Amino acid sequence: MTGSGLILIDKPAGITSHDVVARVRKAAGTRKVGHAGTLDPMATGLLILGINSSTRLLTYIVGADKEYLATIRLGAASTTDDAEGELLAPASQEALDAVTAEAIVAGIAELTGEIEQVPSSVSAIKVDGKRAYARVRAGEQVELKARAVTISEFELLGTRREPGAIDLEVRVVCSSGTYIRSLARDLGAGLGVGAGVGGHLTALRRTRVGAYDVRDAHDLATLDAEAALIPAVDAAGRLFETLELTEQQAIDLTHGRRIHLADREGPGGEPVAAIAPTGALVGLIEFRGKEARTLVNFPTDEAVGQAGGRG
Repeated sequence: MTGSGLILIDKPAGITSHDVVARVRKAAGTRKVGHAGTLDPMATGLLILGINSSTRLLTYIVGADKEYLATIRLGAASTTDDAEGELLAPASQEALDAVTAEAIVAGIAELTGEIEQVPSSVSAIKVDGKRAYARVRAGEQVELKARAVTISEFELLGTRREPGAIDLEVRVVCSSGTYIRSLARDLGAGLGVGAGVGGHLTALRRTRVGAYDVRDAHDLATLDAEAALIPAVDAAGRLFETLELTEQQAIDLTHGRRIHLADREGPGGEPVAAIAPTGALVGLIEFRGKEARTLVNFPTDEAVGQAGGRG
């Protein structure tokens, strides 16, 4: 398989995102495989992989908004803010009984919109060149700085009460860089008396990344990489505006020259997918007025793989 494009995988629980990359490398017969947006081993759902030169598209996908379905358990915090960590002191049944439906709705509202969020200390964020989770595992105390994130939707889908816990089924649409574990932690901490009732994440499923939905993803165990490949030109067309080039324009861009378009000005600052008459993706371009220059070139030796999904 020599084509370039994206493969959508519905990641199963219990394996890392790197494990998925390793399996797709084998299935696709290439080392050039990367992914956009890590999912923890506990999490399931949409993982987008770039194959060959389409790893260059992943930079633009990572920053897209994301949608998750999650289960937040109120009743105890955990050392990792999810079910894989050690549970801390549980809330009393009396404290849980005092948590009203109205208080839960109000707590969710507090965490909706533009908020300052402290990432989980076991996140993959680098602290002085070393991953935060690696520092925690080495016994270090890690305090990460709050960062601005946007929670555009935080919807309560269902509530289940049982002895010692309240489980909330939620749907979250958020900006890149948001930690759903941290939402669970902060929601629990904000409810109840004193230190709160505590909260952690017990299930997480990513259902959408930008324009891509998990309903279009493939099962890893039965993956046919060639059949699953979304050609680079089609993938870019989902992400960006497109420009159909003349043969000479395609040649000029391929050789790093700027092109002039008298009848068009591109969107300011937004990449545009430049497509050759053959249907291959030449690259991503940036407009400056009526001139366009190449941001990212795609190799011509992958043209057959790219154009395979058009027509």
